[in-house]
Amino acid sequence: MNQGKFVFAQLTDFLPQRVFDRLVIKYDGNKHVKHFTCWNQLLSMVFGQLTGRDSLSDLMFSIEPHRPKYYHLGFGKGTSRSNFANANEKRDCRIFEEYAFHLIDLARKASIMDKDFLLDIDGNVYAFDSTTIDLCLSVFWWATFRKTKGGIKLHTLYDIKTSIPSFIHVSSASVHDTKALDLLHYEPGAYYILDRGYIDYERLFRIHQSSAYFVVRAKKDLQFRRMYSRKGNKDNGVLLDQTGKLTGYYQVKSYPEKLRRIKFYDEETDNHLMFLSNNFDLTAEEIAQLYKYRWKVELFFKWIKQHLKIKSFWGTTLNAVKIQVYSAIIAYCLVAL
Repeated sequence: MNQGKFVFAQLTDFLPQRVFDRLVIKYDGNKHVKHFTCWNQLLSMVFGQLTGRDSLSDLMFSIEPHRPKYYHLGFGKGTSRSNFANANEKRDCRIFEEYAFHLIDLARKASIMDKDFLLDIDGNVYAFDSTTIDLCLSVFWWATFRKTKGGIKLHTLYDIKTSIPSFIHVSSASVHDTKALDLLHYEPGAYYILDRGYIDYERLFRIHQSSAYFVVRAKKDLQFRRMYSRKGNKDNGVLLDQTGKLTGYYQVKSYPEKLRRIKFYDEETDNHLMFLSNNFDLTAEEIAQLYKYRWKVELFFKWIKQHLKIKSFWGTTLNAVKIQVYSAIIAYCLVAL
């Protein structure tokens, strides 16, 4: 007696196959393929993410008992471990990357604004950060980081209002965080929240020229000349709120416009924080609250490392690693949808 579709098949119904097929044609992904197509590969990767498989062998062992159901689950006629590994190694990872970005757009449009976001701000609010995933250098020889250690970085632009990442980029762990800012396209009126590791005044000025706003934590050796001050509110933690300009020779050349400096005392952590921003309309309390929302991207990194498989990989090449990372993002968006 037919009981309807399997749960996994019901989930994957939310994946737009026509979009994926266009990407496969664009990058010639099914060239010389007889049975195990790119679509079968994608569904197998998503199945492995949702079921928490630790290795490629573990994934194949978990799929094998469902052989009579392969057609209904979308796995095609099935494949061997070697063919699966070969597909991850040779098929263009850009198919999965662009498909992940398409699903990100769908998930952001379908999502409801996070109830924890309490500020009345019209523009989108993003937190940009990266997390390092350690790799064994003897196995992942291309992921050079230190002499005896390998790794990759997952650079993420996280939409605070929808709790969906809007941009993902995988790079070597040796790449400095500030270089990833060059990959972003800034939205006019949007807010970008950055940690002090992203202090690069030339790149911050690029955000300002794009009619976007940034909130970044200042470094201790900040060279800043006050022009005038606003009244602070020590009861709300605002110790000072100043407008001025940078004074260092190279800093002035990189960022010649005015900046806002805010010193804030956080009672919860007993820390004094210094922020820089090019926004002069929000209150100092709102600027501090915006920076506090940056921790949502840290929680996102923690969640995907605990619930998805991006720490133990099913292939050793850069292409295989990227396919697995973008498959994890696809699985994340699929759950959101």
